[in-house]
This record gives sequence, C-alpha cells and structure tokens, in this order.
Amino acid sequence: MKKQAITIEDVARAASVSRQTVSRVINRMPSVSAKARERVESAIAQLGYSPNLAARRMGGARSFLIMAINDRARTIENWAAGRGNDWVDQMLYGGMMACEARGYHMLFELVDTDQEEAVRQVRRVLSSLQPDGIILTQPHSQNAALVEMLKEQGKPYARIDLPSDNIDGVSIHMNEESAAESATRYLIGLGHERIGFLAGSAEYAGSHFRKDGYLEAMDSAGLEPLLDSADFSFDRAADMARLWLGRQARPTAIIAENDEMAFAVLHVADELGIEVPKHLSVISFEDTPGVRFSVPPLTAIRQPTAAMIARACEILMDAAEGEESNDETVLPFQLIKRETTGPAPR
Repeated sequence: MKKQAITIEDVARAASVSRQTVSRVINRMPSVSAKARERVESAIAQLGYSPNLAARRMGGARSFLIMAINDRARTIENWAAGRGNDWVDQMLYGGMMACEARGYHMLFELVDTDQEEAVRQVRRVLSSLQPDGIILTQPHSQNAALVEMLKEQGKPYARIDLPSDNIDGVSIHMNEESAAESATRYLIGLGHERIGFLAGSAEYAGSHFRKDGYLEAMDSAGLEPLLDSADFSFDRAADMARLWLGRQARPTAIIAENDEMAFAVLHVADELGIEVPKHLSVISFEDTPGVRFSVPPLTAIRQPTAAMIARACEILMDAAEGEESNDETVLPFQLIKRETTGPAPR
C-alpha cells in the first residue's frame, strides 16, 4: 500500500500551530516566535516533510521563482540551425544551481528585442507567474521602457550589463573593455601588427566596450585597426574571414567576439590552407565548453557567464527576503592561452 504523503496540516498539528505559521517558518520569515519556530522545525524533521511550492507561498507573496530573459530571435536561430547556444547553457547552469541551493526555481523566457513588444511579453509573464525577480540580459538590459515597467510594478531586477547613465538598477558584468584590450595587447606582445576584430552586434552595449578596448590597444601601439561586425553569426564571420584572409596583406591575428565566430575563422583558415597558429593567431570571447575541442584548441577570454547569472539570482533572492545588495558587481575575466595563438609570422 502506498504511504500517504506528509502534508503541511500534519506538521501544523504536530507542532500545535497554524498552517500559516508553518509556512512562515519554511519561508524564514521573522514574524514567528523562537519557541514556535523550534517546534515547527522539530516536527518537519520528525515527519520528514518536504514543502511544495503552494505550501511555501501561503506565508507571503513570494513565488520562489526567478526568471531570466534572453534574446528570442538569436536564440531560436541558433537552436533551429542545430548549433545550440552555449551562452544559454551557461545561464541555465549558473542560475539553476544558485536557485536550487536556496529552494527556488529558475524560469527561462525568450523575449522579442523590439522594445514595446518586450514590455508586453514580460508583463504577461509577470501577471501569470509572478516571479520574485527578473534577470535582464543584453539587449533587454538596455530597454528603458522595460525597466520602467518593472519599477512601476515593484519587481526586483538585475541587469547582466555594465552600469548605465540612463538605466539604474543592479548591474553584474565583467570589464568588457579591459578584456578586449588585454587580448589585443597579448597579440601585440607576440609581434602581431595586422590584427582584425570581428565585432558582434550594435544592439549589445558590451560589444561597444569590447571594440573600445581593442581600439585603445591598437592606438597605443600605433597600429591601424581592422574592424567589422559579423553579428555573432558563424556564416557572417566566415564571409568576413574569407574577405580578410584573401587579401595580400592579410591579418596575422583575428579576435572574434564570440566562440561561434572564432570557429568560423578556424574553418576558413583550414579551407584556405592557412596554418593556425603558424600563419594566423585566433582569440575568442566566451570560452564555452566546446572551445577546448576545436582544432587546434582555442585561446579565449573566459567570460564568467554562469557566475554572473548565479550572482544575479543571489541578489534577487536576497531582495525577495528583504535584504539589499550592492548596485554593481564586477567579476573577473581570464585569458586562457591554448594553441591558436603564437608569434607573428616573419
């Protein structure tokens, strides 16, 4: 015979308290006496009770849900093409582990980048699911109308983005400009002078800062920049790489703003018989798990995506429990040196 599940009513009877008091103890709310809290915790342990989400919501307005939103079109494009999306993988890994550790759950929504449509979509989700907080990734983190709507509803949010003069709120990021400058200076130190930079998308503020870092390093060294946008796309990056590497005075090094574009450069180099790193050095941003399996293994700026999302979840969970957090968190990047970089060819 199947054993009957322990309910919140069973715990309340065993502890001689109300259901609401049990829920308040589960939710770590302060409005419970020390003696009542002790009785409830003892009853939970003795009965082996595991609270469900509905029981936990009884004692307060929290949903124990944290929602992260991402660029709908770009994510679906990658999934539909069978390429996956390592950024999303790292988001989910960082967020789900952080939420699980504190009894929360993570939601993931794809939202249109059109600013007005984004506001409508997020408003619908807030109405139906009532998450305790929202994580805004780029370009949604730059949508002032969306942020204003969240503020009007009193909904905590965290931006995976640099601080903005026009949009306030918690900001979690790495130093994008410094990372790009570091990668460029590393190549300059290896003797490279013709260094190309494959930028991402103008929709993403981080992309602007990375370009600034590259340009600063090139200018300081008195070198001519070679820069164009490939919109984070494998196919566009491959087209640009063929154009650049088909020149007589071709670049001896290329920095790509994500791993997918860097893979495209490696494919084109192989197609053209250009040996990496003997005749061409390549550096990527992100350092998602697949880069170590590229041929040769890819030198990359390791972007702390999982750690940024985890920190955002921590901040939002703290806010749901009445705690305040710092307005800005800067997490460190790393330049991971593998086998796609070497001295400039002579």
